[in-house]
Amino acid sequence: MRSWWRVAGSTRGWRPCRTGDKARAGADNGRVDFPVTDLTDALMVSYRRHGGINHVDGANLPSRGTVVEITTDLLRLLFPGFFDDRVVHSAELKAETALLLDSVAGRLEDEICKSLGCFDCPDPALTDPRRAAHELTRGFLQRLPALREKLQTDVDAAFEGDPAARSREEIITAYPFIEAIAVQRAAHELHESGVPLLPRMMTEWAHSRTGIDIHPGARIGSHFFIDHGTGTVIGETCVIGNRVKIFHGVTLGATSTSGGQALRGKKRHPSIEDNVTIYSGAVILGGETVIGSGSTIGGNVFLLQSVPPDSVVVNEELKTRVMPKRSRAAVLDFQI
Repeated sequence: MRSWWRVAGSTRGWRPCRTGDKARAGADNGRVDFPVTDLTDALMVSYRRHGGINHVDGANLPSRGTVVEITTDLLRLLFPGFFDDRVVHSAELKAETALLLDSVAGRLEDEICKSLGCFDCPDPALTDPRRAAHELTRGFLQRLPALREKLQTDVDAAFEGDPAARSREEIITAYPFIEAIAVQRAAHELHESGVPLLPRMMTEWAHSRTGIDIHPGARIGSHFFIDHGTGTVIGETCVIGNRVKIFHGVTLGATSTSGGQALRGKKRHPSIEDNVTIYSGAVILGGETVIGSGSTIGGNVFLLQSVPPDSVVVNEELKTRVMPKRSRAAVLDFQI
């Protein structure tokens, strides 16, 4: 009987050994590794029992690496020159843009086709995922100019809302919020077109890079700004108006997800009307919760109810005491 063993210290990796020779495998450094045959059999049982296999027998999910490359190239199209490693001369911009568009179109169509092939298509009667992917890709790319226009309002909102910003170029280059909202707005277009899985892959990539978690289903108006951004969470069914400013650590979430899949498609997250400011650490929950226009939500506020327009919401029960630093006991007695 022949088994495959990992030879300890070997640069060539795996090699076949007779069962009786197991003790001699890797003898050069005095140890023996696990038997590959047994481990392979155990994994095959796991695959059959639990599934979770991709790129087998043609039923492939979208490639995570390819989706990341496409998303990066979409950022290059949305902000020319800001996400490129080399200088693009103005005389070459049109040709470079055409080449990049063509490349994105082909790869995006392939990944959308995979998504449609593995999940429900937008049209239940659809029998040609490739043709649907082609039309969805074309429609999405045609909306890029309008998407750029809305993103410029986000850049303006960040510049106008942050006195530390020296220029709009600094915001695009250095503020993680811009990358997060650009990816979300692009993913939202695909989400609204009925493309499954792919939009979520895009926003989760942005989440991993920026610390800002915005579901592609969230509907966000113009002149949006998340200052600092880290730890901000915006749920799938959130509706956010125009000129809304949010600080880091804000959660716009659901009151409960214990209902599981029965809650799919239902309004679970709050609505934020125009000209609202939400300070850091605030938690606003519930699909029926509406924050009225012009309101300000203070830091660390926990809200499960709607707020009328032009309101200020603060935690009055919290008190901060300032005292001389006379002793350790005084410090330990400090309370908020």
